[in-house]
Amino acid sequence: MGELRRGRKLATAKHKYKLPKGVTIRSLVTGERLQIAFTYNGVQCRELLPEQNITKAYIDYANGIRLEINRKITDGSFNYEDFFPESARVEEFSPERKKHLMATLFEKQLSHYGQQALNGTISPSTHLGYKKIIDGRLAPKWGGHFITEITPSELRQWIAGLSVTAKTARNILSPLRSIFDDAVNDEIIDFNPLDRIALSKILRQTSKKSEYEVDPFDINETEALIKHARLDERPFIQFWLATGLRTGEMLALPWRNVDWINKTMRIDTNIVTGIVDGKTAQVEKAPKTAAGIRDVMLSESALQALRNQKPASFLADDRVWINPRTGEPWTTESQIRKTLWAPLCKRAGVRYRNAYQMRHTFASTLLTNGANPFWLASQMGHEDVEMVFRVYGKWIDSNYQKTIAQTDRCEIGVKSV
Repeated sequence: MGELRRGRKLATAKHKYKLPKGVTIRSLVTGERLQIAFTYNGVQCRELLPEQNITKAYIDYANGIRLEINRKITDGSFNYEDFFPESARVEEFSPERKKHLMATLFEKQLSHYGQQALNGTISPSTHLGYKKIIDGRLAPKWGGHFITEITPSELRQWIAGLSVTAKTARNILSPLRSIFDDAVNDEIIDFNPLDRIALSKILRQTSKKSEYEVDPFDINETEALIKHARLDERPFIQFWLATGLRTGEMLALPWRNVDWINKTMRIDTNIVTGIVDGKTAQVEKAPKTAAGIRDVMLSESALQALRNQKPASFLADDRVWINPRTGEPWTTESQIRKTLWAPLCKRAGVRYRNAYQMRHTFASTLLTNGANPFWLASQMGHEDVEMVFRVYGKWIDSNYQKTIAQTDRCEIGVKSV
């Protein structure tokens, strides 16, 4: 500010004309230029006027421009681009341009996902997943760009450098593709730049292989886990190994869904992480596919685990599995991992793998013992048997492998375990 005042005094000294408030003379390499200053949307703005001999008439003109700008700012009709089309401030202040800013479009897309979650067209966990992608991946990279300026070549280079699995890359691109499609429909852009990228080729060349491995526990490890579990933990571990439920299904299982007479349990709820009132929370919901709603047969080992759990939670007539340290139902996988699973693996001397491997142990053990993979698929809640053959193929009897090869040669889409 001090330099500006000194510059104004020096400039005034060189000229016989008195400069009005908000009008200064800037000495540049190319010569002297008139500059006007004004405040717009709380921001101090200074703009140079076109290069021209500085005369009294030009100074009066500059003052008139400044007064007109202030008048329009006051009545709300000022458009930055009308006065300074080449200024860098145009993008910052133009209402129409701001609508095309990716940060604005990301906010709009998140609002759309939130409404879909409320309507039940996407799950709360899917909504949370998209929010993490936008906040963590997309907004930091593209938030400051205008959608009209993003080119296929920029996207191609960025995608190639993601260093994630192909599946993760496609998940990251999903919100971006939706935004581009909407922009095409709204005639903001002429084409979706992702459509001009050989995505499969890029991912084939640059994506990482999935690091997740199906690594079930052998019989010695399962015996060690059950043996070293505390008495109030043992039914939980024994039941999970005997049923192969998904984590959210274990957490949500209510006592009322256990059919003691027919030795089955009804799986019709799941606990997932979602967004409630703008905050991350655990949400109970139905399985995402019709196959997820099912009646699971209970082995004697599973039934015995339930009998042993009865004193702890049956009278509450709610969730079967509770945190023995708090007496409250488990709410997250991380709770189980930190307070039960990781300490148990250490006590049992079992090489650590995540607790979800108990689901894989259930499947691989049954298949090794000759279980029908088609029946197992229904027990595990898969829509078709393809997942069982793809994930657990090496544990399936060769006769079943021949059956699936002969009866199902079509390409089946990839689904999550």
